[in-house]
Amino acid sequence: TASAVLHNPDMELQSKDKGLMANKNYTYILRCCDNTLYTGWTNNIEKRLKAHNNGKGAKYTRPRLPVSLVYYETFKTKEEAMQREWEIKHLSRKKKLKLIDMKS
Repeated sequence: TASAVLHNPDMELQSKDKGLMANKNYTYILRCCDNTLYTGWTNNIEKRLKAHNNGKGAKYTRPRLPVSLVYYETFKTKEEAMQREWEIKHLSRKKKLKLIDMKS
């Protein structure tokens, strides 16, 4: 089974980690301005968050800007991150909020 590293998104993503961050895979949850949640995966979380907030992210988030990162997990492979994205997307909103609350 995959082992995920859970992170508190309130901790600022440090610039010294940028080189390492590009080589990892992330499953993340965003909170949109209308308080809905969006789940996705990426291999560069800072770049992806900027893309979402610049209106170049997912079709779902474009009319719901700005978005904020509320949760993410780190994986070694793209496949693990994509599998976790699928799992989280199938959780109820209540379970997603519980997941977010566990890490804040």
